[in-house]
Amino acid sequence: MTALPRPDVVTLGCRLNLAESETIRGLIGSRDMVVVNTCGVTNEAVKQSRAAIRRAHRDRPAAEIVATGCAAQMDSAGFAELPGVTRVIGNAAKLLPATWGAFPNRPPARRHARAFVGVQNGCDHSCTFCAIPAGRGPSRSDPVGAVVARIAALVDAGTQEVVLTGVDLTSYADGAVTLGGLVEHILRAVPALPRLRLSSLDTIEIDDKLFDLVTGEPRVMPHLHLSLQAGDDLVLKRMKRRHLRADAIRMIERLKAKRDIAIGADLIAGFPTEDEAMFANTLALIHDCAIVHAHVFPYSPRANTPAARMPQVTPALARERAARLREAAQRQKRAWLAGMIGSQQAIVLEKPGDRGHTPGFAELRVADPLASPAIGQILSLRVTGATDDHLIGTTI
Repeated sequence: MTALPRPDVVTLGCRLNLAESETIRGLIGSRDMVVVNTCGVTNEAVKQSRAAIRRAHRDRPAAEIVATGCAAQMDSAGFAELPGVTRVIGNAAKLLPATWGAFPNRPPARRHARAFVGVQNGCDHSCTFCAIPAGRGPSRSDPVGAVVARIAALVDAGTQEVVLTGVDLTSYADGAVTLGGLVEHILRAVPALPRLRLSSLDTIEIDDKLFDLVTGEPRVMPHLHLSLQAGDDLVLKRMKRRHLRADAIRMIERLKAKRDIAIGADLIAGFPTEDEAMFANTLALIHDCAIVHAHVFPYSPRANTPAARMPQVTPALARERAARLREAAQRQKRAWLAGMIGSQQAIVLEKPGDRGHTPGFAELRVADPLASPAIGQILSLRVTGATDDHLIGTTI
């Protein structure tokens, strides 16, 4: 018997791309196709996107290779020339059924323990290092009603945790409804949703309603990933960020005074003009903001951005500083994990059925094998140990 064509979607980059890939997977149907949903946030991400396309063509030479996502949006001609690429599809078209000749009548099968729901796209800010507005366009938001309906359908299908995603999530606006209002609507309209998680937030845009929900609503997970980027005021000014070092510290202190919240952050090492004293301020931010989930980038100049025209730090020094940031964050994470030994933690069980993430997004692995692991279900464990990067627990 001849095997049916096997479609596939390869995802690089952010959680919004993950959410969009699930929609694409439901649109492409059964055909011999590989869609590579690319990322353009750094030069390394573009390199990895190109490599993914070459690998897809090498592994499946007969398949139609489609490039989409931010890197393909920003360099459509370059991606069109890669081996095997038959189409380059822009971000504005990649979620349209007509693009794929499809008429979806059911949601795609759930492939992840958590469901990623994109609610906002694009960005109106002009950070000097960032090329993403060129790939995503201006900020726009999905209507509250449409978001609530999507989440209700996911919960009806068995989803236990939803992650709200966006390019600039805290700029969400549907009329007068901000992100805090959206979260409030979701919690009220979908009472069966046990866990709601937020992806990257801008501290300067956390309003009172969102603050109160994050610190006071147990169904909102106590884990925030913040777009901090640097810990030195002059670097922040040259990045054209809208907050100062003290603003970030003050917000995190306020959050943690109300609730034990795990803090993650994006940090850039080696931004143009950064000297050792400026870098030291960013390094100290890991301790000052209690960052336990650090996403560290060595700076790389993106074409047509203002930062690319500033005096550059050498790539080698940027990589060395990035390594120091990661080491500091790892030390802090190790202590944070050790402090949870003896506690009870709930996870949403993930493949391969022996691990998941706590409300604070610590990975927790199950020491006693489960006879019939139910992927996507909530499981309570007692934490019995910790390594450098994950917890170990036994079922209760």
